[in-house]
Amino acid sequence: MIIYIGADHRGFNLKETLKKFIKEEIGYEVVDLGNEQLDENDDYPDFAMKVAKEVQSDSNTRRGILICGSGVGMDIAANKFKGIRSVLAINSDQVLLSRKDDDTNVLSLASDFINEESAKQVVNAWLRTPFSGEEKNKRRLVKISGLEN
Repeated sequence: MIIYIGADHRGFNLKETLKKFIKEEIGYEVVDLGNEQLDENDDYPDFAMKVAKEVQSDSNTRRGILICGSGVGMDIAANKFKGIRSVLAINSDQVLLSRKDDDTNVLSLASDFINEESAKQVVNAWLRTPFSGEEKNKRRLVKISGLEN
């Protein structure tokens, strides 16, 4: 699994922490799509687009993590891309259900409202939880995909 990660200036520090955590503690490859430096004038849609496009190209082997201050901007921007199911997460229980029931492939985090330890727990739960594959959940995802057309 390859994890594509991106953050604006408000999510930059948390991104740097999570990159290391994902590589060293979980063991997945991480590709940082920016920003590479703290830039107060950057814009979150730029990073959401980069991550969403990578995940969109192969959502079976790729997932994305996006971080901005509220998490909302990244989540909205990522969900504009066909095939992307981004979840704005606040706790491990929520992401567990988002993976199990909705097969989310992008995780959006709010750096202003989550601390590093909680973010690590959320990321860990999200990355380790598989999609259930239950028929009702598959049926719902087909309906969601139909909305994109």
